Amino acid sequence: MSKEIFNALELLEKEKGIPKDYMLEKISQALLTAYKRDHDGAAENVVIEPDLAKRELRMYAQKTVVEDVEDPETEITLADAHNYARSPQIGDVVNIEVPTMNFGRIAAQTAKQVIIQGIREAEQGLVFQRFTSNEHELVPAIVSRIDNRNGNIILEIGSGAEKSEILLPMSEQVRGEALKEGDHIRVYVVEVKNDKNRPRVVISRTHPGLVKRLFELNVPEIRDGIVEIMSISREAGSRTKLAVWSQDEAVDPVGACVGPRGERVNAIVAELRGEKIDIVRYSENPAEFIASALAPASVIRVDLLDEAKACRVTVPDDQLSLAIGREGQNARLAVKLTGYKIDIKPLSQVEFQ
Repeated sequence: MSKEIFNALELLEKEKGIPKDYMLEKISQALLTAYKRDHDGAAENVVIEPDLAKRELRMYAQKTVVEDVEDPETEITLADAHNYARSPQIGDVVNIEVPTMNFGRIAAQTAKQVIIQGIREAEQGLVFQRFTSNEHELVPAIVSRIDNRNGNIILEIGSGAEKSEILLPMSEQVRGEALKEGDHIRVYVVEVKNDKNRPRVVISRTHPGLVKRLFELNVPEIRDGIVEIMSISREAGSRTKLAVWSQDEAVDPVGACVGPRGERVNAIVAELRGEKIDIVRYSENPAEFIASALAPASVIRVDLLDEAKACRVTVPDDQLSLAIGREGQNARLAVKLTGYKIDIKPLSQVEFQ
């Protein structure tokens, strides 16, 4: 039995990254629990000692050598102690081996449950540790299986001993993005936390942070800190607006993000499977920033209103629908990008007021 346990532990360590020493401790606890449950009155002097060299687990009852035995569970006479140790003395502790195969059905079942729980706890601990270091980062994933009943997707993240299966819920998937088993994608790790002592990893394909990380990967000027992403507004699968600013006047932040012949932004659009991206120049002047945020529409003027974070924007009559966008999307994204309430008016209406 011992060799089978050691073989199983080595396989667990190789495939799941669970340390063998950790599981040996759990198994020792399981065997002790099982033994005490199956042997009424068993004392706390029963111990497990693993022998790594011989790949064996041995159980012992530790008894103190005394002249007169009062508690046979924990004490042994000097004469009997000679059967278990060389030259024992009064006060010594001797180990008396307990045959571990003498477990009953209930005891063996208890041991199995504790071992399974130990494996589960170790796996959860490894998942929490692994993903905590990747919080707010992009991670590559493979679509493992799709639940056709609720649309949730199980992703494989990592490889070998560090491979984990993580749920991508329907709410964090891009509407209209048709994924199939075996697809390679990237997901954004939104949050990692312990929920009732279980690791909860929230991943997303819709989070604006995914777009931000993609630009950091594809635009050296952002990685180097020359160009900074000031804000992002996103309607996943349809359109994203990105406000950028450059610390170096010689570097055009919009041009850096677009890249030569649009290569950089096109690579990101391809990763997002066709999602449109508007890159606009950030300005500390609210009126200038709001006008840029409404691109591709042209803006005649921006009037900041007395009420907090509100403005009225005047556009040419033929630019009104473009400024508002289909179903109000362009204006809605501009509001999220700037943090301002935006009231858009055509020039003809403003002139007659």
